[in-house]
Amino acid sequence: MTRMTMAKAITAGLRRVLAEDPKTLLMGEDIGKLGGVYRITEGLQAEFGEDRVMDSPLAESGIIGTSIGLALRGYRPIAEIQFDGFVFPAFNQITTQLAKLHMRSEGRLTVPVTIRIPFGGGIGSVEHHSESPEALFAHTAGLRLMTPSTPHDAYWMIQEAVALPDPVIFFEPKRRYWLKGDVDTEHRAAPAATAQVVRQGNDATVVAWGPLVPVALAAAQAAQEDGRDVEVIDLRSLSPIDFDTVTASTKKTGRLVIAHEAPTFGGLGGEIAARVTERAFYELQAPVLRVGGFHMPYPPSKVEANYLPDIDRLLEALDRSFAH
Repeated sequence: MTRMTMAKAITAGLRRVLAEDPKTLLMGEDIGKLGGVYRITEGLQAEFGEDRVMDSPLAESGIIGTSIGLALRGYRPIAEIQFDGFVFPAFNQITTQLAKLHMRSEGRLTVPVTIRIPFGGGIGSVEHHSESPEALFAHTAGLRLMTPSTPHDAYWMIQEAVALPDPVIFFEPKRRYWLKGDVDTEHRAAPAATAQVVRQGNDATVVAWGPLVPVALAAAQAAQEDGRDVEVIDLRSLSPIDFDTVTASTKKTGRLVIAHEAPTFGGLGGEIAARVTERAFYELQAPVLRVGGFHMPYPPSKVEANYLPDIDRLLEALDRSFAH
């Protein structure tokens, strides 16, 4: 058991896959000598060489296009998009090529590309550096989406992402890079496709993922002081979604609140709410509620605290649920 930050856990996971599989390689802007903006790949180029850890031009479409070509030749490329808001020049390659080649070839081709994307806000950055675009990619069949909330999950889930035969978008909650936790490098985390109940409760269920899981846990602890026993689920996989775990918890508690940083309008919370309502309609004691960002461009850093869902907004949603 080793205590490390989420950033270092991802580094350790990448180091392990590079050491174990010579067909894996990293590419991205400034990931080599610099080690990336967040130093996630620090030291890996010196350890594995410039032909395994490659600095790319400032061209996201080129990074993903090259990754697809390498995957078709038998490699397992791990591409870094430096910031979430920079992924859109590669959106065409991801959604029209990467996601569809396996289906288009009737299963003859696999494209095991892992795309690492630091996502979310809370770092006081400038425009285009704090986005939550997960719903845009979840809508596209053929892609897997993962996001860890703990260093232990980060260490194991990045390895699972690289090993899968499918393309994976690995969303890294950038404001949690410095979150410390225990990492067991011997015992694997649960498969990424399974949601995890990270806090048991009987009165209401809160579902969150990535950067909002610590917020959801803090809100549940605050609710406990008011005598409310709140269960918290870390979704972990955003496509596919483990609806069975979410539904079972909701049937037990009768109430569901879904929290994510992305805007609630058109967000994944709406899909989860609809599915759970279909499956647990007669067990629900209140409407499924969503807490998320507002339907607006991400605001300047000075006011982003007013945009991001916090403990108070989650507690307010729980109050509305219990009022029914």
